[in-house]
Amino acid sequence: MFFSRGVNKTSLDAIEKAAFVVTLDDLPYEYDTSDPDKLDNYGKILLHGKGYDRWFDKSLTLCIGNNGRIGFNAEHSWADAAVLSHVWEWVVTAQIHEIRYDENGNTLGKPEIVPPAPIRLNWEIKYECQNAIEKSLSVVADLINDIDLRIYVHERYGKGFIKQCRVSPDAYLQMALQLAYFRDAGKFDLTYEASMTRLFREGRTETVRPCTIESSTWVKAMESENATTEEKVELLRAACERHQTSYQDAMCGKGIDRHLFCLYVVSKYLEVESPFLQKVLSEPWRLSTSQTPHGQTGRMDLSKNPNCISAGGGFGPVADDGYGVSYIIAGEDMLFFHISNKKSSTKTDCHRFARQIERALSDMRALYVDYKSHNGNK
Repeated sequence: MFFSRGVNKTSLDAIEKAAFVVTLDDLPYEYDTSDPDKLDNYGKILLHGKGYDRWFDKSLTLCIGNNGRIGFNAEHSWADAAVLSHVWEWVVTAQIHEIRYDENGNTLGKPEIVPPAPIRLNWEIKYECQNAIEKSLSVVADLINDIDLRIYVHERYGKGFIKQCRVSPDAYLQMALQLAYFRDAGKFDLTYEASMTRLFREGRTETVRPCTIESSTWVKAMESENATTEEKVELLRAACERHQTSYQDAMCGKGIDRHLFCLYVVSKYLEVESPFLQKVLSEPWRLSTSQTPHGQTGRMDLSKNPNCISAGGGFGPVADDGYGVSYIIAGEDMLFFHISNKKSSTKTDCHRFARQIERALSDMRALYVDYKSHNGNK
C-alpha cells in the first residue's frame, strides 16, 4: 500500500535486488571468556538487533560492530544453516590463506575495481505510513524484549572425548539435551532436530525426533540410584544408536514429518478433515534443536588456528513455553550451545537450562570415565 508506487517503490526495489544488506552498528561486538554476558549480548545483537536496524526479509544482513568484529543475520526460507556456515567458513579461512596484511593490519595489494559511491535512498513517509511503522515497531520491540539468550561455552571436553566413547557426537549431545531437559522440566516433551536432505536435489530438511523410548529409558536410569554404571552405559549406547538410525533415515528420505505435512496440505486443498493430522501437527516442539556444521571446507586446522573457531549461530524458541537450542561441535575440545527462551514463560529459563546442560555433560563424562576404569575400552 505505502511502497507500491513512486519513490518508495524505487527505493524498495533497490533493496530487494541487492544480494545482501550491510549494517554498520554504532556499538562494539564483545567476547570475553571471563564475562559470559558479553557473548550473550553479541548473540542478541545478531539475532534481532534493535528491530529496526536489520532487514529481516533479505537473504543476509552482514552486521559490523564499531570495533571491527562481524556477524550476520540470515533469513531462513532460501537456505539452511549449513549453506550459510559454509560461506562463512570460506570467508574466515580466506583471511588466512589468501589475503595478506602488513604489520599495521592493513591489507596488501591494490584494489581491482573502484567501488561506486553510495547513493542515498529516498522515501516519502506520510502520516498514515509513519503511524503503521510505529505500530509495527512497538510489536517488534515487545517480541525482542521477551527473548532471552544464553550462549554456553563448554571447554571441558568436546568431540575428542566423545569419539572415545564410541558413539556419534551428535547423538551424544542430543542425549545430553534430553537429560538436561528432563531435569529442567521434570518431564519429557516433543523434541525437534533438523536433519539435512541434501543428498537429494533441492533437498532442505527433515525432522529427527530425539525423544524416543530408548532415550527416555536411559534418562530414567541416570536419575535412578539402582541402575549400575554398566547398565547406564549400555542404555546410553542403545539410545545413541537409535538416534543415529533415525538421523540417517531422515537424511535418506525416510523421515515422516515432511510426509505428514504434505498430507495435511493436500487434505486442506481437498477440504477433507483429518483429526489425526491436526493433532499430530499441532503438538508444540518445546525443545527445538539444530546442529550447525563445522569444518565443511577442510581449508583450516582449528587446532592450529584456535582464534578462528566460530561460535555458530542461534534462533528463537518455537513454543512459547519451550527452548530453542543451536549447538556446534567446534573442534576436539570445545562445544557451543545457543539457548533461547521467552521471558514471559514461567516454565523456562535459558540460564538455568545452560546449567543443566553443563551438569548433564559432566555426569556423562563421569559415567564413561567410571565405566572405562572397570571395563577398559569395551
